[in-house]
Amino acid sequence: MDRTRLHDLLSRVQSGALDIDQALEVLKTLPFEDLGFARVDHHRALRKGFPEVILGQGKTAQQIGAIAQRLVAHGQPALITRLDEQKAQEVRVALPTLRYYPDARLGAVGESPVPPVGQGTILVISAGTADLPVAEEAAVTAELLGNRVERLYDVGVAGLHRLLDSMEKVRAAAVLIVVAGMEGALPSVVGGLVDRPVIAVPTSIGYGASFNGLAALLAMLNSCAAGITVVNIDNGFGAAAAATLINRVHA
Repeated sequence: MDRTRLHDLLSRVQSGALDIDQALEVLKTLPFEDLGFARVDHHRALRKGFPEVILGQGKTAQQIGAIAQRLVAHGQPALITRLDEQKAQEVRVALPTLRYYPDARLGAVGESPVPPVGQGTILVISAGTADLPVAEEAAVTAELLGNRVERLYDVGVAGLHRLLDSMEKVRAAAVLIVVAGMEGALPSVVGGLVDRPVIAVPTSIGYGASFNGLAALLAMLNSCAAGITVVNIDNGFGAAAAATLINRVHA
């Protein structure tokens, strides 16, 4: 249930096209629907502007399919994160229309808002090719949440001229998501060059002393560039959600 559907429902009651009992039947699963193993939050789109997102990691294909089916039945798109290819094939048995994005490890059912509801463009920047799974999770999620998205990949600080060659695109973005592993320096560089929000995403890519992304996380948290926000290690989805909220109020 989102603002548009709720407004339509109330308008139909007001006009007499729908009686109160029929409206109550529609509203009875608000604010959530109890499936026993999960309580599906149908109210979230009304509160946040986009529906509940399903974390595929740790759930069975049957659980994922059941939750997604209930979201779709209520007219909401279903987005599934951390969905590996084998599990996606199993989920498709219950949801034949599932679209799978292997690079991003995402599944989706239903359509994203058209036209995009975000005011500007979200630019996803990655330091290296090894960071692409997290960068693509951010980029595809942002697209499915109704944003115009551009990508700028493999422009890390070991060859900074690659980033500087694309500064027109960098400065044109409304929000920037910067994804980096190793020492995690790229968000600080980008943050020092733009006057737009920068969301830094540390990845678990790197050798031993990177401690599976902890070194990059600490470097980003200690950035000397003002205005940088940091999400958790490998959390491309979280970066996209934050960027979406920013992009809906700032161009």
